[in-house]
Amino acid sequence: MSNPSADTTAVSRPLRRRPPLAEAVVQSLATAIVLGEHPPGTALPSAGVLCDRYEVSRTVIREATTTLAEKGLVATRQGWGTVVLDQDQWSLLDPLVLDALFQREDRLVFLDNLIEIRTTLECAMAARAAGRIDDAQAAALAAKLEELAALRDDATAYARADIEFHELIHRASQDAFGRAIVSNIQGKALRSPQYNGDPTREDIELTHRAHARVAAALLARDADAAADAMREHITSSWARRRPADAGDA
Repeated sequence: MSNPSADTTAVSRPLRRRPPLAEAVVQSLATAIVLGEHPPGTALPSAGVLCDRYEVSRTVIREATTTLAEKGLVATRQGWGTVVLDQDQWSLLDPLVLDALFQREDRLVFLDNLIEIRTTLECAMAARAAGRIDDAQAAALAAKLEELAALRDDATAYARADIEFHELIHRASQDAFGRAIVSNIQGKALRSPQYNGDPTREDIELTHRAHARVAAALLARDADAAADAMREHITSSWARRRPADAGDA
């Protein structure tokens, strides 16, 4: 009875190694598709070619193309193979797709759109948070603002605490969908130098004043003021760090 068990173990080990291989192929192909290396309407290289390119089995390639199809990037068409789909069919909020979008030459178009989405969602969440924030959350927000004040000479630490400041507001709003969407799109955007910019001490000071206005409105439980302060904070911050000569092509 020991031999069948040994055979089962031998078969299962390669299976456990396949997902990481497939994920690596998916990431590579998804990035190539989004960056336009495989234009919409064209077919991906054959399975055999992809096997040779990535040095993986046909099973891994099948797993990878299935995942790409789930992301709306490709579809299998009889007689054509695996065909790249138009951008309007892509799952744009998928982390891999977003990551690739922010690598494109026209990434500022998507970053501008992200700011619009963030503004809409975070203003609504700030207003909701003003009406729902409890004493413990209010104390945590006030403490985070004090922490931010002490970090104004450390851009990296301030940026990290900045995200935590917004997360406290998101939680207080109890808006699960808004929080998930903002976290997803911003998490990828943070990797883009255009989104982060290179803040000066003056930039951080302006940002901190905006944070203080947002916090004051929330602690006063003033929904309209919280939404207005959040809108001014997000839009003015982006206006300062968006490249002035950036084109949209």
